Amino acid sequence: MINVLIVDDSSSVRNYLAYVLGSDPQLRVVGQAKNGNEALQFINRQMPDVVTMDINMPVMDGLETTRKIMETTPVPIVIISANWEPENVALTFRAVEAGAISLLTKPTGIGTPQARQWEVETVATIKQAAMAKVRRLRSKKGMSLIRHEKKISFKSEHNSGEYGVVVIGASTGGPPVIKNMLSSLPADFPVPIMLVQHISRGFTSGFAQWLDSQSQLKVFVASHSQRIRQGCVYVAPEGFHMSVRDGGYVTLSDDPPEYSVRPAVSYLFKSAAQVYKNRSVGVLLTGMGSDGAAELKLIRNAGGVTFAQDKASSVVHGMPGKAVQLDSADYVLPPDQIIIRIMDIVIKGIKNW
Repeated sequence: MINVLIVDDSSSVRNYLAYVLGSDPQLRVVGQAKNGNEALQFINRQMPDVVTMDINMPVMDGLETTRKIMETTPVPIVIISANWEPENVALTFRAVEAGAISLLTKPTGIGTPQARQWEVETVATIKQAAMAKVRRLRSKKGMSLIRHEKKISFKSEHNSGEYGVVVIGASTGGPPVIKNMLSSLPADFPVPIMLVQHISRGFTSGFAQWLDSQSQLKVFVASHSQRIRQGCVYVAPEGFHMSVRDGGYVTLSDDPPEYSVRPAVSYLFKSAAQVYKNRSVGVLLTGMGSDGAAELKLIRNAGGVTFAQDKASSVVHGMPGKAVQLDSADYVLPPDQIIIRIMDIVIKGIKNW
């Protein structure tokens, strides 16, 4: 059984969540709280396996509650937020930075087909969260345990010229890792970056805006036929696969899901291997499942350089772990080391250490 604590100031949302989660035989709602103070008191008495967390609450909001939980008694936290409110979106990604591992929108239109889809996604997300590995936050406000590397500055002409694209895939636990990696890169990083992050519908735009605010690079939600340029990061939009075609242009597609997801990391990696071949760098980060693991090997087989996040630093080692099993990765490293190696590869052309 997976024991769940529901934290939300709306009694109707709490009751609906309790009904949805209670309908699954593997999930058990062990408590409800209408604000952060009540949630902390409950956790002091009984440690749940997963906490669902509202953001905008009286007394103590979801961001502060997430920080306090992750600083004292770390537990997987799933944020359930009203994503259409800009203030909530900003707080939501600050909560992710503080240690929350997954995001869901608040339910709307109970009884509709969309609500049924939300129920299925919610149950699956809670189960995934229960398998996640969480770490204690340092008590300093907003600081995570992932190390920030000193930013490296260089002149663009120092680029070795051997590489044309960096492609990154991630799922559960990915957003704070990606944020820390991108924030370590200089504004004149000479290679475009393309990114597929599995994230709940409605959060992609906020995710890109958050990354843009935390990085010297320019971060966009990708659009069809957009030209990819150095110093820029292109995030796959929700509901569409993203790939790169000859000449360095984005292609978006509503082709069927791969590995049950769209956008899929696999779709992007396949295109990088086909178009850029040995001029591509592939990175597979923390996440549930196996999306991108086999396709990372296509990049390696084409002569590109490939990385998988190591188990110790992964919230969930599913995707990178599968890549290791398939011998898809040239290097298996924590994110701070991956970004250093990418700098060496892209700027200096160093492939072996």
